[in-house]
Amino acid sequence: MTEELEQYVLSHTEPEGDYLYRLYRATHIRLLHGRMASGHLQGRLLKMLVRMIRPRTILEVGTFSGYSAICMAEGLEPGGKVYTYEINDEQEDFTRPWIEGSPVADRIDFRIGDAAEEAPRLGILFDMVFIDGDKRTYVETFEKLLPVVRRGGFVLADNTLWDGHVVDAAYDHDQQTTGIRRFNDFIANDPRVEQVILPLRDGLTLIRIK
Repeated sequence: MTEELEQYVLSHTEPEGDYLYRLYRATHIRLLHGRMASGHLQGRLLKMLVRMIRPRTILEVGTFSGYSAICMAEGLEPGGKVYTYEINDEQEDFTRPWIEGSPVADRIDFRIGDAAEEAPRLGILFDMVFIDGDKRTYVETFEKLLPVVRRGGFVLADNTLWDGHVVDAAYDHDQQTTGIRRFNDFIANDPRVEQVILPLRDGLTLIRIK
């Protein structure tokens, strides 16, 4: 997509709002891998998907700066909750103030820890899961969390095209690339699910549990 076309798309998409704009900017200024944040277009898509699916409970694997958690929380109906886990405890000092200062702070439960290990202990059946953690272990994360996703629920997996590396032989020995390829192949052949990859940004896979 050309820069001109990208700007056209964004100008005809719901604005992200001042708070998210400032968060995205701060993420790029203060954090090493700022591009990991969802950003305007994907953030609005996440909000729209939540509006469409109408989940009561959402689990996010990988909070990073909190941008995507806030976007999903914006789409929730009253009483809904996003449980978001960040495994890197060094991220908390940046992320927690942004989440707690957001207009949807009451809809977000931010925790430090391994979501795949800790979320099943909550005793919650999730309507929707957004996986955006360690690319090397996407398959294992999916399998550990599947028992706590309701039948007919949705799992969203981010970065499933991985900058195009999934079809580039130069990355055959890169563990993150091979992890994403393994996940994509696994999901494509899993009879328990229906799936589609959206070529949006870095690839977003929508998975419905049958």
